Amino acid sequence: MLRILYLLSLAVLASQPVSAEPTRQDVLDAMAKATRFFQTEIARSGGYLWRYKEDLSIREEERPATESMVWVQPPGTPAVGIVYLDAFAATGDSLYLNGAIAVARALVWGQLSTGGWDYRIDFDPEKGKRWHYRRDVEAGDNDPDDRRHRSVFDDDNSQSATRLLMRVDAALGFEDTDIHNAVTFGLDAFLKVQYPNGAWPQRWDEFPDQDKYPVTKARYPETWSWEWPDVNYRDFYTFNDNAIADVIDVMLEAHRIYKDERYLKAVLKAGDFLILAQMPEPQPTWAQQYNHQMEPAWARRFEPASVTGGESFGVMRALLDLYVQTGEKRFLEPIIPALASIRH
Repeated sequence: MLRILYLLSLAVLASQPVSAEPTRQDVLDAMAKATRFFQTEIARSGGYLWRYKEDLSIREEERPATESMVWVQPPGTPAVGIVYLDAFAATGDSLYLNGAIAVARALVWGQLSTGGWDYRIDFDPEKGKRWHYRRDVEAGDNDPDDRRHRSVFDDDNSQSATRLLMRVDAALGFEDTDIHNAVTFGLDAFLKVQYPNGAWPQRWDEFPDQDKYPVTKARYPETWSWEWPDVNYRDFYTFNDNAIADVIDVMLEAHRIYKDERYLKAVLKAGDFLILAQMPEPQPTWAQQYNHQMEPAWARRFEPASVTGGESFGVMRALLDLYVQTGEKRFLEPIIPALASIRH
C-alpha cells in the first residue's frame, strides 16, 4: 500500500524541473507534500472516497458523492489509513501516524450499532441521522427503528475498517479509549454473527439464533433453478468476494495482537466450515454462497447457484493460511482433490 504514496511522490517530483537523480530526501519531501495535500484538501473528517477530479469538482465512490461523504470499502478510507501506517513504519514521521489516527477516528464515528460498517459514512449533521451507530447505543439509544444499521462483510468492508483500527490501536499502545473500544465492540460483533457451523454472512442487521442453524455438510440440491428467484441472499454463508476469507484474516490478526483465545477459536471454527462447504464429487470445490441447508444458492441475477473457480481458489488460499498459522494438517486435506477437479 505504501506504493500509493510512492506514486504520488513520483508525480510531485515529475512536476519539478528536471535535475539530478532524486535523493532519498527528495522522495521523503514529495511523500510529505502529497500527504499534506491529501489531509488538508481531500480528507473529510479524516476519511476518503475513491476518486477525485483534479479541481475537486467531482468526488466519487462507486457513484458520485457529496463533500460530506467518505467510503469504507477499499480503496477507500481504511486503505488510505493502512498506507499512512506503512509510511510511518518506513519513516518514523508522525505526519503519517497522525493521518492514520484521523482515519481511525472517522471510522469510529461511523461504526454502526451492529458492530461493523456500511459502505458509506456521511458526516452531514442531518444526513448522518439516517444510521444507527455504536455511539447511539452507548448513549442509551438501543432501538434502531427505521435507521440503517446493517453491517457489511462484502468487499472487505467491515474487515478492512477493523484491520485499520486494530493496527492504530496497537501503534498507540492500546491507550486511546475510543479507538480501543471500537475494536472490541467490532470484534465482539464478528464473534456473535458467526454461525454455529463457523460461517459468516455477507451482511447482517441482527445476530443469528444459534439454535436455528444446523451444522451439516455441503450438498447438491435435488433440483436446480434456472431462473433467478430474487431471494434475500444477504444472510447466506458467503465466500463471494472473499467475505469469509477476509474475516478469517482479521481474526487471525486480532489473535496475534490481543492474544484473546476467542479469536483463534473463531478462526478454527471457520476452518471447519471451509471443510464442510467443500462439495462432494464429482466437483469437490466451493460455491459463491450457500443457503442454510448448505446448498449452492443464487444471489444476484448474474450469480447463479454453482461451484466456481474464483471462490474455490480464495477458499484454498484461506486453508493454506490456516495451516501456516495453526500447523493443523486437516486444513490441507481438501486442497488436493479440489485442485485435481479444477485441473480437469
